Amino acid sequence: MSTVVTAVVPARLNSSRFPGKVIHRYRGQPLIKYLLDDLRGSRQIDRLVVATDSLEVRAALADHDVEVVMTSRRHRTGSDRAAEVMRKIGGDIIVNIQGDNFGLNGRLLDRVISRMKRSRIIQYATLGRRLTDDEELFDPNVVKLVADKDDRVLWFSRYPLPYLQHAGRSRRVDQWPFIGHIGVYFFRRAALTRFASWKRTKLEKAESLEQLRILENGGQIHLFKTRLRTISVDSRNDLKKLDDLYS
Repeated sequence: MSTVVTAVVPARLNSSRFPGKVIHRYRGQPLIKYLLDDLRGSRQIDRLVVATDSLEVRAALADHDVEVVMTSRRHRTGSDRAAEVMRKIGGDIIVNIQGDNFGLNGRLLDRVISRMKRSRIIQYATLGRRLTDDEELFDPNVVKLVADKDDRVLWFSRYPLPYLQHAGRSRRVDQWPFIGHIGVYFFRRAALTRFASWKRTKLEKAESLEQLRILENGGQIHLFKTRLRTISVDSRNDLKKLDDLYS
């Protein structure tokens, strides 16, 4: 029996820093459409959907060959929204892709999905890349992580991890291989069901990082490293970062 892979891109309309970001028109198309086109390069994803509680988002995508699944307004995280999608349309492996990953390569997702198909030990997985400048390292919008020798994530934080007690004067990123998190989560069906059944945890709320719910409940998240840099759009000024990517 084949493994069905469902990829979900949660789309909230009310971004605090850039209201209406996901459907902002960039070069004639809703911004989220560019991410979806990046993901269509995957050979392992069977069903790619946008999950939203906004009729405005659904209307904006109506003419763009995009499947939209309407979900509850009560969800506090994208993974909880992805769990509702899973209950509605199914899937054995569910990939939750945050909308600020422009330039994400579908083939990179295939690498993780293929590994999960071969190894059922992996219940949760995510992506990370080495940080290359101190501005990223100290930016709270860039989530950092540390992992053990077997690439199992130990912790995530918006604060630089690890703290270098004896840091020199040179750039911190030259003194330690700091890893930045890429906002993609891979779940097995049962694992996502467990995630959605757990209450939001104290540290999850403190850092506003949904993946901490998994670690606080004893789950293991496998890290897949990549050199790929994705582009995050947090304000209208960030749109110019996309010009080279989609020229």
